[in-house]
Formats: sequence, C-alpha cells, structure tokens
Amino acid sequence: MAKKKFYVVWSGRKTGVFTSWDACQEQVESFGGARYKSYPDRETAEEAFRSGPPAKELASEPKKALRIYSTQPLPDSITVDAACSGNPGDMEYRGVYTATGTEIFRSKVYPLGTNNIGEFLALVHALAWMQQKQLSLPVYSDSKIAISWVKAGKARSKLEPQKKNEAIFDLIMRAEKWLASNTIKVPIHKWDTAAWGENPADFGRK
Repeated sequence: MAKKKFYVVWSGRKTGVFTSWDACQEQVESFGGARYKSYPDRETAEEAFRSGPPAKELASEPKKALRIYSTQPLPDSITVDAACSGNPGDMEYRGVYTATGTEIFRSKVYPLGTNNIGEFLALVHALAWMQQKQLSLPVYSDSKIAISWVKAGKARSKLEPQKKNEAIFDLIMRAEKWLASNTIKVPIHKWDTAAWGENPADFGRK
C-alpha cells in the first residue's frame, strides 16, 4: 500500500492542506499560477502552508504536474501597507485585493503612531478579516519587522504610550490578544519592492 501523502495548495481554487491527490487536483488543475506540493505527514504540510511556498520547484503528483514558483506575487491574495507622517506621527493602514487594488479595509488616522505598528495592525486586521469572511488567501506586507512581530505574536515597538496615542495601544493589545487566541492558517509573504515595485496598498506619499 502506498504511503499516504498530504498536499499543500498555496494558490488554487481553494487553499490549505488536502489529504488526497484527487482533492488537490480539483483545486489546481487548469488554475493559472497554481502553487502546490506534497508532504509525507500532516504536521509538515501544515507548517509548510503557514510558511508559504519555497522559492524553488513545487512538485506534486503526478510528475507531469510539476510547477515552478513564480517570481511574481500571487494575484489572488491580500496586500497591506501603512503610512505615517513623521516618526511618530499620524498613522493609518489599509488592505487591498492584490489583483485589482480594490480596497478591502482602511483604518482611520491615529496620532503619534509608527509605520511598523501600522504594518503590524494591518496584517492582523487582514488575518482577522479573512477569518470572519471564511477566506484563506496569502497576505503580503513590505515590512519584515511587522511580519516578524506577527509571527512572534507581539508588537515589539519602542514607542512610548501617551494620552494622544492610547487608541493605538488599545489596538495593539487587541491584535496581540487575537494572535494569542488564533492560529495563523495562511502564508504571510514579504512584498519584493525591488522586483515588483510599490505594493498595491501603498498610500503613494513617498
């Protein structure tokens, strides 16, 4: 009897971990830009899904279904960005659908924030929004720091709390609480600005 495999789909009609090639094939066959790979056990597959596709070959079954990881961002995804006038300064963030640039959510402007905090809050907002909508899409951010904060479950900012920015610290507390209570089930990618240009959620204020 052939050993059971688990199939990770990062980009397809549905994404996630599938327990058979037939189920995986339904998601990726004739789907432009499909990204998937097989793994020997569920634990490894689930970790691979959370980490995102490797920047090398993504092989699956059968051999003829070999896929190469694209050097372009996955269009069926969410991209987030933040803007801050000063450091600290007036901060806001938003998330858009990558393929079209359509705005999905946008915060109000908060005084005495930082860009990294805005990026962190935007990522958590995107994750919580998808959970509410029962969606499973990759997320892009151009902030390595914010991505690391999300994966650590804590915003490691040195910003000092003040009366004027207490709303920001309330958002941070709520975001950290959400991360502590929920498992991240979608891959978070670093937006490659050098290769792809400004991300579609950029506020255009540079």
